[in-house]
Amino acid sequence: MIRAIPWVGLAALATAILLATSLAAPAAGTLPDPAIDESPSPGSRAAVLAGGCFWGMEGVFEHVKGVDEVVSGYAGGEADTATYTQVSSGGTGHAESVRITYDPSRVTYGELLRVYFAVAHDPTQLDRQGPDRGTQYRSAIFYADPEQKRIAEAYIAQLQAAHAFPRPIVTELAPLEGFYAAEPYHQGYLARHPYQPYIRINDLPKITELKQELPGLYEER
Repeated sequence: MIRAIPWVGLAALATAILLATSLAAPAAGTLPDPAIDESPSPGSRAAVLAGGCFWGMEGVFEHVKGVDEVVSGYAGGEADTATYTQVSSGGTGHAESVRITYDPSRVTYGELLRVYFAVAHDPTQLDRQGPDRGTQYRSAIFYADPEQKRIAEAYIAQLQAAHAFPRPIVTELAPLEGFYAAEPYHQGYLARHPYQPYIRINDLPKITELKQELPGLYEER
């Protein structure tokens, strides 16, 4: 697995670059705002999203305004299999995910989904993301309540109807039955390893795109 190796050979690095640059995604700024969204209100809520390696997902959402905390972890499987070694086998039902705790008076669930679809990952890749392959890297939204489900379903339908992507969206919608924080060494991984080739190729460009294409949702940290 490329991302598990701090430094990779030139051939593997070239392959990773080709995979990363071949993602068929529109410019982030061209994706529409969700037509259906939650009402801005004070408080604290959480969203659980999966879209490939959680290092990059965590790094992107840590730069979204109104986000108070992002935790890398596992969702979609049982508690007793929520370890990196087991999840990496691809047979636990888990997906590498992030739990995003946010202030809905500053950023809404729909706006988080816009970042998710526009910047954080490619929702048209089935059971993979860039160089990472397996069901543990699938695109998935784990909704916590009927409102989150309604917003997510409506936004996916909106994007499909607008032909926002050149291929169909394959994002899974599933009820959140549990989120399990990943091991401590995964938390804040991007911030602690910004020069690792995997991070530089696959993840840092997403943060740059967020800043350039969605400046109203970007926050320097």
